[in-house]
Amino acid sequence: MNFDLTSFLPYLLNQAAEAASLDFQREYKARYGMLRTEWRVLFHLGRYGDMSARDIVERAMIHKTKVSRAVAALEGRRFLTRKSVEEDRRREVLSLTPAGREAFAELTALAEKHDVALMEGVSAEDAAVVRRVLRGIAGL
Repeated sequence: MNFDLTSFLPYLLNQAAEAASLDFQREYKARYGMLRTEWRVLFHLGRYGDMSARDIVERAMIHKTKVSRAVAALEGRRFLTRKSVEEDRRREVLSLTPAGREAFAELTALAEKHDVALMEGVSAEDAAVVRRVLRGIAGL
């Protein structure tokens, strides 16, 4: 068998994702000391509003332990708050604080610039194909 890892789609997707996110990762880490999962949790709360950690786990496809750690770190930075749900004390609703909303706005603007830079030199048609194919693979 002549298996070539460098042509294996999951490998290529992972390598592309790492390369594409590296510069942006440096930005949110330098500005806010955030790790990738923290940025993703912040993004989901900023984009979709208040939700539980379980909602984020399901929507973002991140392991619950990683989400739990990210929530604790963001709470420690005062970017989010937790509020128990009256009907179910085991469930908490997470909300961004004003500082969290400010970080979300700044990082979203940086993400948009990063996205444009990634596609620099790629035709609009090719960029649309790339996005359509990746959404299809991701099931979005």
